[in-house]
Amino acid sequence: MITRLWQGYTSPENADAYESFIRTEVFPKLREVRGFLGGKLLRRNLFQEVEFVAVTHFDSLESVRAAAGEEFGYIIIPEAGRSLLTRYDQRVAIYEVVVTEESSS
Repeated sequence: MITRLWQGYTSPENADAYESFIRTEVFPKLREVRGFLGGKLLRRNLFQEVEFVAVTHFDSLESVRAAAGEEFGYIIIPEAGRSLLTRYDQRVAIYEVVVTEESSS
């Protein structure tokens, strides 16, 4: 499994709109990509901004390429989402998952 990790920041006023954008625009498109295994959007309220961490899982690097293109190490943010962010990582971190632990309950 391959995991892609990315961070972006927005103002508290734009945080709900950005979360909604990811929920209604980004994740539905990712679900259409063969090999997309799921993802999470993490949210943390800081004093003057809100941090988002996007974590997405794919079955292979080929699936990551299908989702993000040949330049899959760089973030692709549609203008509608970019306009809500105050700053963001230009590159994504890509990891091979080597250990997974699931709860038995």
